[in-house]
Amino acid sequence: MNTTLIGKQAPNFTASAVLNGKDIVQNFTLEQFKGRKYVLLFFYPKDFTFVCPTEIYAFQEKKKDFEYRNVKIIAISTDSEQSHWAWLQIPKEKGGIYGVNYPIVSDINKTISHNYGVLSGDWICNEEGLMKSTGELISYRGLFLIDKEGIVRHLLINDFPLGRNINEAIRMIDALQYYEKSGEVCPANWIKGKKAIQASHSGIIDYFSS
Repeated sequence: MNTTLIGKQAPNFTASAVLNGKDIVQNFTLEQFKGRKYVLLFFYPKDFTFVCPTEIYAFQEKKKDFEYRNVKIIAISTDSEQSHWAWLQIPKEKGGIYGVNYPIVSDINKTISHNYGVLSGDWICNEEGLMKSTGELISYRGLFLIDKEGIVRHLLINDFPLGRNINEAIRMIDALQYYEKSGEVCPANWIKGKKAIQASHSGIIDYFSS
């Protein structure tokens, strides 16, 4: 059975989130951006950890590059919105993520992570009929590029120790937007400004013979 989200509507959610690094809201939705913006949705395992802040700050440093491309960055973990808020108040040199101002969503019920296929661990029912977890129920490092129609066009899921390349996320956005504008497809290692391929047999021949 094909369970990938590629080419499908991104699962909507309504959840608590911290906006602008300080404001807690209760009804943050993905759907609000449909028809208006692309979304770069990324999951990370835990607040107050080691690899996670390097990624969170790396996305913040490139925030203007994403905004230039009409992309909304949204982060999610299974921590509470209060945990997110507390981490956001702590300076970088003390292990916090102060200064990050894109939305950080709380998936405290694990449902968003489950629906996107990035939740580690599992629930099982033992012989006594009691539910128990196997492994820690937190998010892998999932990344999803969602177009303006709400369709997932790219995804990447890393294990916990493996941080992501933010420039690669930008490259994929450029490739998607170039394809939408020109109808040409983007070959391996394509970057903005380089030659693409016309979506026809002759176009492929022209590309590889050039």
